[in-house]
Amino acid sequence: MSKYHVYGVGNALVDLEYEIPEALLGELGVDKGLMTLIEEDRHHELLDKLSGIESRPCGGGSAANTITAVAQLGSNAFYSCKVAGDSTGEYFLDDLTANGVETNLVSGQLDPGHTGKCIVLVTPDAQRSMNTFLGITQKISVAELNESALADSKYVYIEGYLVPEINARAAAVKARQIAVEKGVKTSLTLSDANMVNFFKDGLQEIIGEGLDLIFSNEDEAKLMFATDDINECVEGMKTISSQFAITQGANGALVFDGEKLHDIPAQRVTAVDTNGAGDIYAGTFLHGLSQGMSFELCAEMAGHAATTLIQQMGARLTKEQMQAVGERFA
Repeated sequence: MSKYHVYGVGNALVDLEYEIPEALLGELGVDKGLMTLIEEDRHHELLDKLSGIESRPCGGGSAANTITAVAQLGSNAFYSCKVAGDSTGEYFLDDLTANGVETNLVSGQLDPGHTGKCIVLVTPDAQRSMNTFLGITQKISVAELNESALADSKYVYIEGYLVPEINARAAAVKARQIAVEKGVKTSLTLSDANMVNFFKDGLQEIIGEGLDLIFSNEDEAKLMFATDDINECVEGMKTISSQFAITQGANGALVFDGEKLHDIPAQRVTAVDTNGAGDIYAGTFLHGLSQGMSFELCAEMAGHAATTLIQQMGARLTKEQMQAVGERFA
């Protein structure tokens, strides 16, 4: 029996979330609804311009959100990442530990530098526009992988946001290779339309000869297969993954269990903040699969978790909220 249900590898960031009017996006020169990588000077420029608006800091990073959800639901989780030995890095490590996630990070033994931060701008239509200063997390490499923990897991979960950096992408590829060698199921999130649009070849390198499970939203899938036809996306996904989930926002999700395609309807709610919805969806889904739930029920539970999340501000639910989700589908 595997020690860990899910082993994740991805960026380590602390989110700073702001509620702003949509007009301010244009004034700030921010692309709406996308994740944009920025340098440190741009990070400070944005913070200066947002200084009059209150922000909410919380542990972040896409795969970190996913793995936190896995652990909150009661599964055993491990997360490989890189933070600096600054106060932000210690905050991130404490947050992982508080949520029951094991990690390669060791307090007091972190490298000097700046821990990454993500400025999340939420507009009244609930769209989130992210501006990410990676800091030291852009130096994540195979050195951050814990091969023994990965080999002793049911699933490895790889973040598509690793693809722009050569060493980070190499870590993602190595994680997939170790998983295949050790019989660990492989999963990936495409993460963001910009990742697919600008780094498709890199994503293909991570995917290799194919994965066990891929998470994607509809926009990412359409870019991945250069089509506006969702049916062509479904057929394309079948060529790179044994199973997959394509989320479609208010239209629910299309999930393929390896044999049958399931159309999972969405619950009708008023969205307040969509930040982290895909992350919590993947985490809840992976928890369910690792606990032996049916693929369709995993999709329903994941959809419920994401729907609960988008009705409030922030990229995560509390442990109590996540446990309530799990109990509803037990």
